[in-house]
Amino acid sequence: MKFTEGFWLRSERSNGLFATEAYYVDEIPGGMRIVAPAAHTNDRGGTLNMPTITIEFVARNDRTIAVSAWHYEGYDAHLPQFEKTEEIGEATVTITEDEALMDTGVLQVRVNRKQFSYAFEADGKVLTSCNLRNIGLIRWDRQPSTMFGEENYLTEKYHPYMMNELSLSVGECVYGLGERFTAFVKNGQTVDTWNEDGGTASQIAYKSIPFYMTNKGYGVFVDSTDQVSFEVASEKVEYVGFSVPGEKLNYVFFYGPSPKEILNLYTAMLGRPALPPAWSFGLWLSTSFTTNYNEETTSSFINGMFERDIPMRVFHFDCFWMRAFHWCDFEWDKDCFPDIKGTIQRYHDKGLKICVWINSYIAQGTPFFKEGAEKGYLLKRADGKGVWQTDNWQAGMGLVDFTNPDAVKWYTDKLRTLLDVGVDCFKTDFGERIPVDVVYHDGSDPHAMHNYYTFLYNKAVFNLLKEVKGEQEAVLFARSATAGSQQFPVHWGGDCFANYPSMAETLRGGLSFAMSGFSFWSHDISGFESTATPDLYKRWAAFGLLSSHSRLHGSGSYRVPWLFDEEACDVVAHFSKLKCRLMPYLYAKAIEAHKEGTPMMRPMVFEYMNDPAVAYLDSQYMLGDALLAAPILREDSVCQYYLPKGVWTHLLSGEVRRGGCWQEDTYDYFSLPLYVRENTLLAVGRENHKPDYDYENQMDLMLYQLQNGAEAVCEVPDVDGNIINVIRAKRRGQKIELTSEKPMPLMKLTLYMGTEKTEYTIERGEQHVCTEIK
Repeated sequence: MKFTEGFWLRSERSNGLFATEAYYVDEIPGGMRIVAPAAHTNDRGGTLNMPTITIEFVARNDRTIAVSAWHYEGYDAHLPQFEKTEEIGEATVTITEDEALMDTGVLQVRVNRKQFSYAFEADGKVLTSCNLRNIGLIRWDRQPSTMFGEENYLTEKYHPYMMNELSLSVGECVYGLGERFTAFVKNGQTVDTWNEDGGTASQIAYKSIPFYMTNKGYGVFVDSTDQVSFEVASEKVEYVGFSVPGEKLNYVFFYGPSPKEILNLYTAMLGRPALPPAWSFGLWLSTSFTTNYNEETTSSFINGMFERDIPMRVFHFDCFWMRAFHWCDFEWDKDCFPDIKGTIQRYHDKGLKICVWINSYIAQGTPFFKEGAEKGYLLKRADGKGVWQTDNWQAGMGLVDFTNPDAVKWYTDKLRTLLDVGVDCFKTDFGERIPVDVVYHDGSDPHAMHNYYTFLYNKAVFNLLKEVKGEQEAVLFARSATAGSQQFPVHWGGDCFANYPSMAETLRGGLSFAMSGFSFWSHDISGFESTATPDLYKRWAAFGLLSSHSRLHGSGSYRVPWLFDEEACDVVAHFSKLKCRLMPYLYAKAIEAHKEGTPMMRPMVFEYMNDPAVAYLDSQYMLGDALLAAPILREDSVCQYYLPKGVWTHLLSGEVRRGGCWQEDTYDYFSLPLYVRENTLLAVGRENHKPDYDYENQMDLMLYQLQNGAEAVCEVPDVDGNIINVIRAKRRGQKIELTSEKPMPLMKLTLYMGTEKTEYTIERGEQHVCTEIK
């Protein structure tokens, strides 16, 4: 939110109280508390009628500091709170007449007492600073005489906001703030954390996360479930400003310095992602949204995929598995599926998992709505006149009140009946269209619940899946999210269009989402709205099957490949099989994500933060730490992409390129820039028709461009989410030593050195192999 009219003037609406001097500094457990008057106090009389801003700095650990600032201490907005781990670390506080210094041993906060400011420091350098008039309370209550019209201002009399601004240095770029489809680097943008169903072609986001990181090695999480407004080098171009309604502001500062370390700290506080089951990484096929389908249709799709040798692992029934005007009563349309339990069993016999579409909006005219209304399980109108309802989406629909434990049980017990007939997982759609003129069971502030609702909704469904299916089998396909929702994977990118610009914006959104603490992400291959050309369909299929999760889904038309052309069938089969073969590597990265909060699809800046060429690069990504993928985003089949320094080997062709420069190539539909980083020991499976198999006994090793003195490490997973072996390759001169923590099965080792490719056979049981470079 902008409180100024240009650099020199504050808006005539705003009346600011800013921390001006550190009058008192007191040591508290884990840190320090500062009482800062809103003006300089030259004598005792100057403390009278003087508002203050109180600021606390408390170490959570040696790289994380929680900051709280308030005007009125007794203020309580009754906001729902993000679920966080509680932690108080140790810090040394030194207080002098001129400054106060808090030191965790790694991270410091230095406060100028005379002309109030503070700075976060590490390794002897200032990371960012909050200077004079950068922290305080804004009273939004004055009458304007500005050239801007009255409609630009709120009309109620008093609106307090707490605000803070942190400096940006030259060349510093800001990333994250959720799945945002605007420019990948957020500098110059105003970002409001307010979830809406706006598609992928606007500044609106399905997943607003009040967290950002920069390429200077730190991250900031604004700890408020209410609407947080960020001015990212947009109001004051030298600062990131953030503000929240009310009299209190809390945020947490993380020092990495790498993006991986930042997200490790962030997800340690707000929750690590669950590990999706290995089968979920296979191809998902959907009925699409408004298409006409019944059991004959769905069976023809499934049989058509198998007849064309296209591996798929999950079949999804979208909305119209229920009757029209009955969403969501969770009752199957018996005209289309007269024996759904038998149908699902037949699909299970073919090796498929089953997903169905749901949301938390309950249409009137159904017994389920009537029961929820009578028992008080739906959100109430703020005027006291019964259940809040709208015709937007379903006629007269109401919303489940997830702050009511009895409502949660009522809702999940109904979902349990779907699991009883064989459903394996749910697509938890929507969760963004949450009204603010409602009353919640627990009295939560409805404005703050607008974003937080999705957390409670997806948590309830995910916990049910864990209870019924087991922790290792629970997985969602969710659209909306807030901070902490990374615990309930997977998320997909919402409603995109069938064109190349939308494919590019979808990727941008996914990369921003990855920088916001989310590890698993998908999107609708070939676009949700309208129907792709065969060209776009095939290019998007390659991108989709080189994402963490992969789904064919659309709106008004089917997405089975033979409706595009026969080559599309071969392309989808080709990349689906490739993903299955890559699963030993991919699932090891998924386990890493689960343990450390690292995203599977990583922006280039995530892996190469110190390479200035990648700061703004949003048209390619790293899949894990070893594979570089650049989707083709043009009709002429040309791709321009960047390879960082080092020796890179094309995974499919074996072609070798030296990095540190831009490349341009033309690709057919069966390839794209897909390069392996040097010093990589890649486990590649022999199974190519399903993603979940015995990786250890069905894999070979590929060693890429191992440099002298370097070591390459390969972690071998099993389908239960355990790392069961670690294999290392070390190079000493012309010799390469391969060691294993446990006896190895019979496998093939392919060695790529320069342009040479050499194959070896590793005998069963060998734990140490030495090879000579030819």
